[in-house]
Amino acid sequence: MLRVIIVACFLTTSYGFYVPGVAPQDFFKDNVVEIKAVKLTSVKAQLPYDYYSLPFCRPESINYKVENLGEVLRGDRIVNTDYKVFMAQNSSCRALCKPRTFKDEETQLVHKRIRQAYSVHLLTDNLPCSTKIISKDKEVQYEHGYRLGYVSDDKVFLHNHLKLVLKYHSEAPAGPAAEENFRVVGFEVEPMSIAFDDLKFTEDNCKLENNSPRPMEIPKSGEVKVHFTYEVVWESSDVRWASRWDTYLGMGDVQIHWFSIINSVVVIFFLAGILTMIIVRTLRRDIAKYNKMDEEDETLEETGWKLVHGDVFRPPPRPKLLVALIGSGIQLFCVTFIVIVFAMLGMLSPASRGALMTAGIFLFMFMGLIAGYYSARLYKTMKGIQWKKAALLTAMLYPSLTFGTCFILNFFILGKHSSGAVPFSTMIALLFMWMGISFPLVFIGYFFGSRKQPYEHPVRTNQIPRQVPDQMWYLSPYVATLMAGILPFGAMFIELFFIFNAIWENQFYYLFGFLFLVFIILIVSCSQISIVMVYFQLCGEDYHWWWRSFIVSGGSAFYVFIYSIFYFVTKLEITEFIPTLLYFGYTALMVLSFWLLTGTIGFYAAYFFVRKIYAAIKID
Repeated sequence: MLRVIIVACFLTTSYGFYVPGVAPQDFFKDNVVEIKAVKLTSVKAQLPYDYYSLPFCRPESINYKVENLGEVLRGDRIVNTDYKVFMAQNSSCRALCKPRTFKDEETQLVHKRIRQAYSVHLLTDNLPCSTKIISKDKEVQYEHGYRLGYVSDDKVFLHNHLKLVLKYHSEAPAGPAAEENFRVVGFEVEPMSIAFDDLKFTEDNCKLENNSPRPMEIPKSGEVKVHFTYEVVWESSDVRWASRWDTYLGMGDVQIHWFSIINSVVVIFFLAGILTMIIVRTLRRDIAKYNKMDEEDETLEETGWKLVHGDVFRPPPRPKLLVALIGSGIQLFCVTFIVIVFAMLGMLSPASRGALMTAGIFLFMFMGLIAGYYSARLYKTMKGIQWKKAALLTAMLYPSLTFGTCFILNFFILGKHSSGAVPFSTMIALLFMWMGISFPLVFIGYFFGSRKQPYEHPVRTNQIPRQVPDQMWYLSPYVATLMAGILPFGAMFIELFFIFNAIWENQFYYLFGFLFLVFIILIVSCSQISIVMVYFQLCGEDYHWWWRSFIVSGGSAFYVFIYSIFYFVTKLEITEFIPTLLYFGYTALMVLSFWLLTGTIGFYAAYFFVRKIYAAIKID
């Protein structure tokens, strides 16, 4: 375990490597460096928009980049712009296009977008732009993209002049006749707001009429004349191409993460040690007592968890639904583990735009085979005979809930004309992937799994079920679920904060080394809490543990949902109905997925524990 922690922490803090599939692009002096636009985003509105949804300067021919599945689902619409930039060639103030006159509806739209705090995201050589912000204590921070405008004294102003600060790293020529080549390693934007009358033009060049220009105000309505201008500044940098993402992936909260990880590791393993010691000592005493009773006097009445040995493996009610949920949990576990490991190794870097989401979706489709196989074996162990119906439920239940929810939410996004709306063709492609890949693989998995031997149980099941006595108040399903969810949630809630920031505040998440450690801690905590709760339940002579172990170990999902409400109220500034609906709709899917994941982990831990303890006692 120590080796895993050391390797994961090393991968967390190392940056200088080439991401597989992303190669550097070399430029020579005066080569064209394309500036592309990605989208407009806002933390307040949570709806991305196409760059040309606003009346920016348009080139003669608009060409959208062919995007992968992840980029489309993220709302990226990468398109060319009219910025003329040449490698290592500075450019003074230039007009981006002829003066624009905003129509009344365009003025209203720009005014609204600035009030909603929208940012513009530009891209060059696959490197997004950022805005340098210097805090009061002189600390330098970077904000992704640049603000469309700002509000001052309840007046709205547009950033219509951009200073593009590009940084290059030059490589020494390979030979005496070779030409020096350059690589883009930095892209900053310094936006300014300059009133229409404060700019003087000579052909395409411009200059300020005075050193203190007035800002470009955008009224609520009416026609407005606007100049869009820019200048280009190139700076030499010692940063190498392989490290150029450090600005965006810089971990300013590393100390918080280290504190969180160390705190979680110490608490979890301390509790795990105590619980394991207590459980092992108690079990040894129980097993020794039960076996001694069998040897000395068979007429003594059995008590505790041995008393239910004839019912403990009695098949649960609704076995098809249980194995369907566990099958989806297995799919999610495999996808989560593989994605985190590959991301930790740098193979799903933010430099590979959309790669993380694309990999997750494709992996989920192909993991249907594993889900089907293990669900079928579990279903056969529960003496199920309708394996085709169970396979259908496993293949349909979770994917249909997810797809249906996203499909409904997509209509609301379409109504807002947002680029975050998934095109109909992509929805059909996802549907065909589900029905053409995941669906058949689940059935194939069930076909082979149902032909395997069921899991062996160490004790036989009685024909007549025994009555379950009244339980203590703390063993009720609701109380047990609430108690069981505290420990796993406490181990990962700090990391959850950074994940929510990445999703809802348009930040890059690249702390996969830390995330891997948190995932391991989550597995350990869910397993141990599930074992403890099932042990107490069996000691109370309640043998209905199948469903209980799944539901109780997923109790941390309830706290995740409560935390999402807290995060919405305290961190986000969403006021409109559609963004609120999107937030809680997607959060509900996240909570459902987290419940299936943690519930499956807890179920298998409890299942192996129950088999182990009943195999250790002598039963006639």
